[in-house]
Amino acid sequence: MPHDAGSDELAAAVAATTGSGRRSSERSSERSSDRTRAAGPVHATPAAGGTPLEVLRRVWGYDEFRGDQARIIDTVVSGGDALVLMPTGGGKSLCYQVPALVREGTGVVVSPLIALMQDQVDALSALGVRAGFLNSTQQPWQRREVEDAYLAGELDLLYLAPERLAVPDTVDLLGRGTVALFAIDEAHCVSQWGHDFRPDYLRLSMLHERWPDVPRIALTATATAVTHREIAQRLQLEDAEHFVASFDRPNIQYRIVPKDNPRSQLLDLLRSEHAGDSGIVYCLSRASVEQTAEHLVGQGIDAMPYHAGLDRAVRAHNQARFLREDGVVMVATIAFGMGIDKPDVRFVAHLDLPKSVEGYYQETGRAGRDGLPSTAWMAYGLADVVQQRRLIDTSEGDAAHRRRLTQHLDAMLALCETVTCRRVQLLNYFGQSGEPCGNCDTCLAPPTTWDGTVAAQKLLSTVVRMAQRGQRYGVGHVVDVLRGKTTARVTQLRHDELSTFGIGADLSDAEWRGVVRQLVAAELLGVDSEGYGTLELVEASGEVLRGERTVAMRKEPERARRRSSGSGSSGASGSKAAADLDGEALEVFERLRTWRAGAAKEQGVPAYVVFHDATLRDIVLRRPSSLDELGTVGGVGVTKLERYGDGVLAALAG
Repeated sequence: MPHDAGSDELAAAVAATTGSGRRSSERSSERSSDRTRAAGPVHATPAAGGTPLEVLRRVWGYDEFRGDQARIIDTVVSGGDALVLMPTGGGKSLCYQVPALVREGTGVVVSPLIALMQDQVDALSALGVRAGFLNSTQQPWQRREVEDAYLAGELDLLYLAPERLAVPDTVDLLGRGTVALFAIDEAHCVSQWGHDFRPDYLRLSMLHERWPDVPRIALTATATAVTHREIAQRLQLEDAEHFVASFDRPNIQYRIVPKDNPRSQLLDLLRSEHAGDSGIVYCLSRASVEQTAEHLVGQGIDAMPYHAGLDRAVRAHNQARFLREDGVVMVATIAFGMGIDKPDVRFVAHLDLPKSVEGYYQETGRAGRDGLPSTAWMAYGLADVVQQRRLIDTSEGDAAHRRRLTQHLDAMLALCETVTCRRVQLLNYFGQSGEPCGNCDTCLAPPTTWDGTVAAQKLLSTVVRMAQRGQRYGVGHVVDVLRGKTTARVTQLRHDELSTFGIGADLSDAEWRGVVRQLVAAELLGVDSEGYGTLELVEASGEVLRGERTVAMRKEPERARRRSSGSGSSGASGSKAAADLDGEALEVFERLRTWRAGAAKEQGVPAYVVFHDATLRDIVLRRPSSLDELGTVGGVGVTKLERYGDGVLAALAG
């Protein structure tokens, strides 16, 4: 039976629904950069040579490529340029790692992920690939060692941060050796339209000017049509072959819930669906990160904070624990995550609204890299809309910059408020089409729409009447007036005398807050920009009040608490790979995990750099009795067979 090459970069993935034992690749993870061991190159028997398929089989242990991988690799091997848009989990790294081993010379990888470079070198080393990196974390002697290896032709892959190419000595070094190809990873960083612009990327067009005959491959996991065009233009890749894979991640279940005490909602999610799972929780502010982590720890969850304001050593320690240990929850700002390769992240939760769909997609894509069911969950409310609009209004950019930010936010709000399939909405944003997935919240519990025009007019009329008295108030007080509540404040302000007092008794507090949220999201109602949270009319409010514009609103259905089909911990190990194993098979799986933990600890690497859970599962199901049989299992290449084969067979034998 044929096997197919892997999920994103080096991560081994197996589709939970197939159980077919199909091969997927393994990747490394981002860990602490303050290592005591040398960050020099790996001196090993060259893994290079042969056809792309021969290299794939020998080094990674897979029998065939997946999707566009073969076409992309053939393009680069033959000397052509390529621009690759492929989702997380699609196998991007193989698209330049394989050609680097086939072509003469060293593949030079430009990446902004300095903290990840050591991990990439570790993972490649485990595969028998000779790799090194040059960045600011190294000592001078370590850089010299890498440079000497490059000049001697002893490196298959060399990782560089983009700012290194601004150093003349680096350009001179590359010129004195043989470059097989240039790979520009995280290529969306070149786009000022995108969500993670890096000025250093603007200089990368010099690669084509300095080395016109060396093929270039630029890769990203997120790009709209606008960002795609800008990447091509800025990197001079208009004439390159462009490959755009589907952005669908069918193993991720997208869910967005109305915000109501979000930390309690998060805790309920973790306890009811993801007990013992690894996951990431994103918050907008550093204070919220620390408070949320403290709250989770107080409730018995193994959680840690991560943000740029923490001491570097603390960040490194927390990151290392998250990557190396099972069941750890990282609470972080978006300072954490780009390039995170941990394959068994079972959930990504947002307690605050992301600034763009690109950012949301990138962050949620860190869940389920192994292809197994995972959850992307977000709590969203009026305060998020108000906060993001205020940030845009007070941003330092020019009018064009603020318009771009507003367009990003409007697209994010459209995703939150949609009554159709969220997956289809995501795909449409990236210029792709799809059918309702049946595995997001709007598919599983379809919301209904209702004509909210009259409700909107009632609310706007109340705001008008308060404004006529020279007064502005927040949501809570306006809703109290609409519902006819004789609170002390309502009575004191004599708002029980307003003609709109009590005309909204037909809707609950929560329903009225939903009306306000949707009116603000649709820019039919404003919130003051001074931070007081008071409601105010905008130009478009008049269209609604005059009956010139109807307002359709989203009504959230009542949802019973349930476990989703893609959530929760299964089996004694809590591993999705072991979900359908029982009895002796589960016992063998646990023995293999115990052996793997020891091997990983001895080498100082995460367990999945040795073997991923999916590979262990395949071993359990196939029960190889010899090294030759073990070598046919997905993810067991020549080097790993030599290094770990005897240990695996011994663990199988008990």
